[in-house]
Amino acid sequence: MYVAVKGGERAIEASWRLLDQARRGDTRVPELCVAQIREQMRLAVARVMAEGSVYDEELAALAIKQAAGDLVEAIFLLRAYRTTLPRFGYTLPVETEQMAVERRISATFKDVPGGQLLGATYDYTQRLLDFALLAEGGNDSDIELSSRPHSPPSVPNEPDSMPRVVTLLDKEGLIEQETPSSEACEPGDLSREPLAFPADRSVRLQNLARGDEGFLLAMGYATQRGYAHSHPFAGEIRFGSVAVEMVLDELGEAVEIGEIELTECQMINQFAGSKDAPPAFTQGYGLAFGHAERKAMAMALVDRALRAEELGETLASPTQDIEFMLSHSDNVEASGFVQHLKLPHYVDFQAELELVRRLRAQHERGGLPSGEAA
Repeated sequence: MYVAVKGGERAIEASWRLLDQARRGDTRVPELCVAQIREQMRLAVARVMAEGSVYDEELAALAIKQAAGDLVEAIFLLRAYRTTLPRFGYTLPVETEQMAVERRISATFKDVPGGQLLGATYDYTQRLLDFALLAEGGNDSDIELSSRPHSPPSVPNEPDSMPRVVTLLDKEGLIEQETPSSEACEPGDLSREPLAFPADRSVRLQNLARGDEGFLLAMGYATQRGYAHSHPFAGEIRFGSVAVEMVLDELGEAVEIGEIELTECQMINQFAGSKDAPPAFTQGYGLAFGHAERKAMAMALVDRALRAEELGETLASPTQDIEFMLSHSDNVEASGFVQHLKLPHYVDFQAELELVRRLRAQHERGGLPSGEAA
């Protein structure tokens, strides 16, 4: 994030004190604790974890509290803390087919193996304010739940009970076959290496996974409105917990080190075919920490748009421009670059001011000198 601080030390310290007071608010109102944020603002926690690139619900909730609910600032705080953490190694790829599913829907087939599971969703609510919630809650800020593991809102289905929806198309050869490449075997690590172009799909997906949800949502919406020539179907969206395994050198085998909650989306798109490939459906893919369906769907839409060149499609939209999309999706970088304009630029502006005054004076004397423009 672009940050440059200038100013008097005492003024900055006073600003910090005012910030603490503003964050706390009216002291007659019970203080919101980290445990409450973690348990009752799970969707905000999921976004901060995903875009902060750290799966830790307690730390994400702490960042939200410290940032007074500003999720972009919370993401920045969590990502900055991430840089201080040691790296012990890499886990094995998670097997989302083995997910203990809490929610799973498909917009392409009504009857799918394992059935559809609505779970907890706002999809069928009426979007009306529930004023009964104003009467709920009390002074329970002294309850400490942060040390308690997060418990899912419902009993998930056992793993292996819900195969992927795309396998139905795969049996008929109607969907593209993903063939592993040397790049796919050794994916890049965007958290350790700067973004560089050309970027393979593994790097693009990492970028999108921690990209700003609002930006991806807008770009995904643009693809639906015709700016990427794609007609998407939500093949499958699933949310649940998956096991995380890591190979320990001491044992020489994979050991389960915990579970995380993930949201996965496979978007199915039409594809007219090319000289090298017959007509078939293609895929866009999205994956995010926690319950984050909107983020995973937007990510899948953008992922498919960014595959235009790979699939031999005409590049006619910013949503298909890899460098444009990846360079502007990170809200930490974007926030820093925009907000640095609030910091002192006195010397720069005085130089601009003097230049404009000089040019105006020359203009009044009979026009600008040859080759000079404001």
